[in-house]
Amino acid sequence: MKKSDIRNREDIILFVNRFYDKVNENNLLSPIFNEVAQIDWEKHLPVMYDFWENVIFATGGYKGNPLLPHLTLNQKTPLLENHFSNWKQLFISTIDELYEGPAAERTKASAQNIASVMQFKTEQMRAAV
Repeated sequence: MKKSDIRNREDIILFVNRFYDKVNENNLLSPIFNEVAQIDWEKHLPVMYDFWENVIFATGGYKGNPLLPHLTLNQKTPLLENHFSNWKQLFISTIDELYEGPAAERTKASAQNIASVMQFKTEQMRAAV
């Protein structure tokens, strides 16, 4: 059966929720999100909906600096290559399970690029210390 593409905010909410369900079940990532960062999921998820809606559809609805919280977190616990590769694998597999099409492909490419930049910046930060 052919899957649909990512078309709207409802699709974004679905994949973001499914992705973070996987993160919360992941032995490597869950402790970082839940114990170190102590994410308040009720607040975090709507921010992620806005973030991805802006990335995919250029809505302008996200106002923030996604790098800053990651740099702050990196000071508490090193964010390493395996964290980022694990995050990317979970994210891409979530998109692939739910969607196919140009928007899904752009979303996966954006996620990989964003994670690569964050990994580079966190490594730079640790090297400067």
